[in-house]
Amino acid sequence: MGRREQNRARTLDQIQRATLDLLEAQGLETTTVGQIAARAGISERTFFRYYPSKESAALPGVRDVKRALLALELHAGNFREVLEQLLQVCRSCFAVEVEHYEFRRISRLLIREPELMTTVAQQERELVELLRDKLETQLQIGSMCSLLAAEIAISAWRVAWQSYARTEVDGTPGDPLEIFERVAQQLLAI
Repeated sequence: MGRREQNRARTLDQIQRATLDLLEAQGLETTTVGQIAARAGISERTFFRYYPSKESAALPGVRDVKRALLALELHAGNFREVLEQLLQVCRSCFAVEVEHYEFRRISRLLIREPELMTTVAQQERELVELLRDKLETQLQIGSMCSLLAAEIAISAWRVAWQSYARTEVDGTPGDPLEIFERVAQQLLAI
């Protein structure tokens, strides 16, 4: 990773930590982008170069899932095989989120600040549409089948997050990667 990429990664991390700190202390409604920028030691203009909103700064994982799914070279196969390829990418991204992002803090915030789920839903909706287009184009499968595969893959990712968040709120120890595996296994069993 070059110097520019290191600086970008450091700035993204500073913004996310500042956002989470303020959201935990003040809540979503009263936290402003100006406060986040000041806490991260950047200008508001710099904040908006990295994130479109305070909500997206708190929820950076969708960006990585989107990038990974859209970069995936899919191999034609039956529906289950395509779905398994998509789930593998989601699984890998989920593991990165657990390791590199403030996973537990974000999980608790999603429960405490339900308004954040609106942002999650918008991000997911955009991702589903992009992934559907990719599946249709790359694999030459119909629109309905493409949409169904995209929805299922993204739903698995969301259900794993929500399930883990509930264990955090309940105080029950849980391994997020194990939870994702259970979600994927149950989904494929259907």
